[in-house]
Amino acid sequence: MNDNIKSKETTLSFEKIKQDILRPMQNHKGLELWIVFLVTVIAVCGWAYYVQLRDGLGVTGMRDYVSWGLYIANFVFFVAVSLVGMLISSILGLLRVDWITPISRIAEIIAVAFVAVAGLVIVLDMGRPDRVLNVLIHGRFQSPILWDVTVITTYLVISALLLILPMIPDLAICKKEIKNASPILKKVYNILSFGYTNTPEQHKHLHKMIRTLMVLIVPVGLAIHTVTSWLFAATLRNGWDTTIFGPYFVAGAFVAGSAALVIALYFFRVNYKLQDYITELHFDKMGKLMVAVCLVYLYFNVNEFLVPGYKMKSGDSIHLRELFFGSWAIMFWSSQLFGNILPIVLMVNKRFRMPKPMMIISIFVIASAWFKRYVIVIPTMLHPHLPVQNVPDHFKHYFPSSIEISVTVLSFALALLIITVLAKIFPVVPMCEIADQKGIDYKIEE
Repeated sequence: MNDNIKSKETTLSFEKIKQDILRPMQNHKGLELWIVFLVTVIAVCGWAYYVQLRDGLGVTGMRDYVSWGLYIANFVFFVAVSLVGMLISSILGLLRVDWITPISRIAEIIAVAFVAVAGLVIVLDMGRPDRVLNVLIHGRFQSPILWDVTVITTYLVISALLLILPMIPDLAICKKEIKNASPILKKVYNILSFGYTNTPEQHKHLHKMIRTLMVLIVPVGLAIHTVTSWLFAATLRNGWDTTIFGPYFVAGAFVAGSAALVIALYFFRVNYKLQDYITELHFDKMGKLMVAVCLVYLYFNVNEFLVPGYKMKSGDSIHLRELFFGSWAIMFWSSQLFGNILPIVLMVNKRFRMPKPMMIISIFVIASAWFKRYVIVIPTMLHPHLPVQNVPDHFKHYFPSSIEISVTVLSFALALLIITVLAKIFPVVPMCEIADQKGIDYKIEE
């Protein structure tokens, strides 16, 4: 098998690399139909948000007691998936792990799309989105919400820079090689390539900037999910009142983000015909990485419930019984089994670290990750400290309305649209970095 891999590498030339990676950008009718479908979904679901904006949050299932519902669960999920950019491009990149080269750009595309939509989901959760600027104008430093807005914005900016800067040499090639690009797109390539010609001085400065950003994004990436966890943990509610939520959320984010990346890798490998670049080796390595992060996440899951279960305070007792044996038991145990335990058991076996098995496992992992966020948010809201009395019965329960479900579909469709558009106009696999890694000479004409 190693001999086959070596023979493939030796037959690669820079012309072949350019042809393989640029071809899907120029002619991929299936991708264009997918974009049309996503735009249609966004337009239809956008009507649901208009109804919410017109009539207020009363059209949702949220009430006085469950004031955080489906939207906040979505927010935590989107923030979690976005951390894959920091994990792959920065942590593994700073450790000089060479196998991430062909997949790091896809990780950054996912990070940019999901963190951008995460910020938008917060606006969708507001009854008066016209007042969103008040968070910045009149925000108080004591408020974790201000911290959250700050780190999300910072993470988005750095992630966008980490996507664009390593792409500069490739964009210098795109403006010459993609003949059928629209005048606007050619202008974009010309602006974002910054006149790059791959001189030794340019190469040195570019890589210095990239490594600086790789260092900066690590604390920001850790902060974005830590601060999100503090929005919960800073309260006294049973189920949230814990000191481990910071690292617990970060570990869960690495699991969800890795699963999203594996699904994207499989899609681009098959539909873009990039089997020579996104190889079985990458799925094998991602499987091993997912086992590692799942084990860490499993530890925090055990710790999250063992400590309050051992002390069994009255409020914790009600909360844990509802999760383990009550109305939330099926969702809770399914998320633990399919999102953590079974993936670890399966992925330690090499046969399940192949492309298709990894993709199937990752679909279950990412779906379980979403349900886990739902379980984190909603049950705790249903167990208030003060007695619930003299209110309508439906105030004591929560189920998302059709409006909430439609707006949720809107947010997912928007994230997928951003990924699709970026994959349509930019190379998803770095051409010049692969050439550098394989020792292939290339020139970039001015």
